[in-house]
Amino acid sequence: MQYYLAVDIGASSGRHILGHIEDGKLVLEEIYRFENRQVHKNGHDCWDMENLWEGILGGLKACKTLGKIPATVGIDTWAVDYVLLDEQDRVIGDAVAYRDSRTEGMRECVNEIIPADVLYGKTGIQYQPFNTIYQLMALKNEHPDQLEKAKRFLMIPEYFNFLLTGVKKNEYTNASSTNLLNAEQKTWDKDIIEALGFPAEIFGELDMPETVVGTLLPEIQKEVCFDTTVILPSTHDTGSAFLAIPAKDDNAVYISSGTWSLLGVENENPITTTESQAQNFTNEGGAWYRYRYLKNIMGLWMIQSIRRELNGVAYVQGKGETAASARKWSFPDLIAETKNAKGFEGIVDVNRSVFLAPDSMIKAIKEECRQTGQPIPETVGEIMQCVYNSLALCYREAIRDLEMLTGKTYTSINIVGGGCQDDYLNEMTAKYTGLPVYAGPIEGTAIGNLIVQMIAGGEIADLSSAREIIRNSFDVRLITA
Repeated sequence: MQYYLAVDIGASSGRHILGHIEDGKLVLEEIYRFENRQVHKNGHDCWDMENLWEGILGGLKACKTLGKIPATVGIDTWAVDYVLLDEQDRVIGDAVAYRDSRTEGMRECVNEIIPADVLYGKTGIQYQPFNTIYQLMALKNEHPDQLEKAKRFLMIPEYFNFLLTGVKKNEYTNASSTNLLNAEQKTWDKDIIEALGFPAEIFGELDMPETVVGTLLPEIQKEVCFDTTVILPSTHDTGSAFLAIPAKDDNAVYISSGTWSLLGVENENPITTTESQAQNFTNEGGAWYRYRYLKNIMGLWMIQSIRRELNGVAYVQGKGETAASARKWSFPDLIAETKNAKGFEGIVDVNRSVFLAPDSMIKAIKEECRQTGQPIPETVGEIMQCVYNSLALCYREAIRDLEMLTGKTYTSINIVGGGCQDDYLNEMTAKYTGLPVYAGPIEGTAIGNLIVQMIAGGEIADLSSAREIIRNSFDVRLITA
């Protein structure tokens, strides 16, 4: 049997998921899971790259233990974050995490050189304070010597591919999130890069999903006790997740639901109009040059933060996470409390920066309600109901904006990812939008990763065939208002 391995690393954990085709269906098996955490280093919140690397190796070793050696391996992670390598291929500085506050004020620095409308017209990427363009500008201001020493720019999954194979490749879908790609030309925009004073030579040629990176280095083969081929999936996890959405027609809105809610559609061409910029929609590059036209919505981060806070785990900006156990609230516990507060009608703008990394999410929600003259949520249920109201309303408004910008009418919503398990949010989404919601599959990102590998390996013919297999392989639930 031919196995393929998706290494899917999210903001809080990584998973190794084996996939194979059996009786015409895609079969998944999670074989390994590891923690992803941030550490406070040199004044910044950074990813614990050594821990992630050990997790990747641990999952490969688990394949050997199970006797299920993958023909190919693909790694996907979140977008925008990166490392720089020097002439000896050593990492320069730290892998600073996107929620770190170092990008404050960087939008203004960039806009002084490249006006916002010009930048959007070229790249088609929505403004987010953590976009790579602002991270690099922050680095240039704080540590210009690091940029001067840099010989290569690699995004997080590309760096781990390099550690596995010794081959450095930049992948198109993830690179599109940097705000440094020309949307029409589908390559690095040298004019933007040079205008901002970034060294153009560190940005390598872009490769598409399906591209072979290489086989494992001899020392890695020795450690994991087998060899395999590393393939580029859509290394940006949202790019992989969108590929796994089993929509039956082009009239469906997609939501990749996790820490972020990525709501949008697939287009053949980018939309970089002033109207699109005003609504802050983004044109991320996808596999086979399919553009993901979407909006970033804060998503389950708010719910995850509330749960951590209630459990005595506080996220403190600049200090990462600190833990002190109290009552252990589960997500079902929170939903049960929410249902007891269905009448609470408070709403906040979930996309406000105050919710990006507050010291207390609960206090931030209460303060926003107070400032907008609404009833202040007091109970856990009221706080949660406020978040659910706000997310569902934001989905509705984003879909209306999407219809205006594309000139299309959308008749259904497909939700994939871990958040599709939240039936209360699904119900609220159906209620607010008036559209049927199709929830599933859960492992959208890993599935999208795997199907690119399977197409590259000749096991699946194309994306259309892959989506038909997905529809026949996984439970997709219909939720209506």
